[in-house]
Amino acid sequence: MKKKHSRENLRIAMLGHKRIPSREGGIEIVVEELATRMAKKAHSVTCYNRKGHNVAGSEFDGTKLKTYKGVTLQEVFTIDKRGLAAMTASVSASLRAALGNYDVVHIHAEGPAFMCWLPKLFGKKVIVTVHGLDHQRAKWGKFASWYIRSGEKNAVRFADEIIVLSKGVQDYFQNTYGRTTRFIPNGVNKAKLRKARQITEKWGLTKDSYILYLGRIVPEKGESYLIEAFKQTKTDKKLVIAGGSSDTQAFMDELKSLAKDDDRIIFTGFVQGEILEELYSNPYIYTLPSDLEGMPLSLLEAMSYGNCCLTSDIPECAEVIEDKALLFRKSDVSDLKAKLQNACDHPEMVETYKAQAEEFICRKYNWDDVVEKTLKLYQR
Repeated sequence: MKKKHSRENLRIAMLGHKRIPSREGGIEIVVEELATRMAKKAHSVTCYNRKGHNVAGSEFDGTKLKTYKGVTLQEVFTIDKRGLAAMTASVSASLRAALGNYDVVHIHAEGPAFMCWLPKLFGKKVIVTVHGLDHQRAKWGKFASWYIRSGEKNAVRFADEIIVLSKGVQDYFQNTYGRTTRFIPNGVNKAKLRKARQITEKWGLTKDSYILYLGRIVPEKGESYLIEAFKQTKTDKKLVIAGGSSDTQAFMDELKSLAKDDDRIIFTGFVQGEILEELYSNPYIYTLPSDLEGMPLSLLEAMSYGNCCLTSDIPECAEVIEDKALLFRKSDVSDLKAKLQNACDHPEMVETYKAQAEEFICRKYNWDDVVEKTLKLYQR
């Protein structure tokens, strides 16, 4: 006898990410956390993964899984070329989700939301999470920016609910479109600290010997400001730039050229697993100099490891840290240099921020709360 479907046990499709499991970007981390936790609560969750190589490099291509922690994984048709991969994968996934047996289709990011009308046409409840105002990102050409902006407008028109991750983006949708959105920020897990072992062998890094940036290498993250400011900072600490390019290899080459006359600057490339955990566990400070963010998961993670953090003063970062970390003026190299120098000169101040970071961030941002709020939105 066929098992009767319970209203409490939802059939959920998720799309818009590259693939899970993966750390190619913040969206992938969010989708993995939501999907696996919902599956653990006996909901049926399918994630539509892109085909193609990991953007961090073919060496990070994993085994193609059919299931992951109770989540069904399905690969969709993808033209694996810059500017086409995200678009073709989201169109393919939207069609599959529209025709599939789902109660809810949850679309992540503005570009994939271009197709949100299709599952809506087939009677599905459609949720869109706006992880950031993606049309503002520097790496997109004119067509891609138009497509992403059109996705934003389609979300406003067709989505049953829109989730935003910051108050600033919530205000943007209200002021621009008169559209009410739901503020559900990301969560963070309590971190497992690791001693410096592999990072010592590979790069000579030890506890408190380096300043860390960890994230995607893209212009809006502000890595160029960070390198320029650090080069003017008088310290024997290293600057570690950890992360892979995301369709932005030319920008990575620019950064390496900018850093070439300072042997204190280390580029690790894309990192994951124990090396990533070691990097997060042992910096003197963590810095995020972004001009543009949705909700910076790397900042939440850095604080969960008990780090003193230094970020730009954009609202998306300032909302996260409150008074538990350091701020500098966005895009201001001289102010960033002054804040770096002050941190290097005052280890007692850095220790004070470190002592309060982990408890503060793990209490404020909890994945179990995020999942409960999201499920309630599905069931409204």
